[in-house]
Amino acid sequence: MSDLAAALGRIPSGLFVVTCRRDNEESAFLASWIQQCSFDPPMLSLAVRRGRPIGEWLRAGTPFSVHILSVGQRELLSHFGKGLPLDQLPRHEERVQRQSGQAPLLTEALAVLHCTPTEIFDSGDHHLVLARITEGALFRSDEPMVHVRKSGLNY
Repeated sequence: MSDLAAALGRIPSGLFVVTCRRDNEESAFLASWIQQCSFDPPMLSLAVRRGRPIGEWLRAGTPFSVHILSVGQRELLSHFGKGLPLDQLPRHEERVQRQSGQAPLLTEALAVLHCTPTEIFDSGDHHLVLARITEGALFRSDEPMVHVRKSGLNY
């Protein structure tokens, strides 16, 4: 492994589950490249790998929710890391809230941020999504899960 790959991989990031709803369809995926990027208005940036179908949803302005995972939430990490859908999450009926006009809510998350995309840029092998945070909630005071990769050149 090159020095560049090793050094780049040491940039820490959180681990998040992003949920979206478009009409009667919903989607969820594991993300690590999310960062606050503005105080006023509150905004965040999200990097989405090119070719993921969710990229087209976000281009159309579909609201989404970012669920911050806490230390110890390995089951959620594993489930969404495998690309499994929300309705295959064990006991999803009691763990996922669905409200009209919002993305599905994971009730076990440490915190949630509800967002609306404002701009999307094509950047390398990812799309960079800038989004306004419209509301948020902290559900627990646990420590957030932090991820450090061995190589900064792949997941």
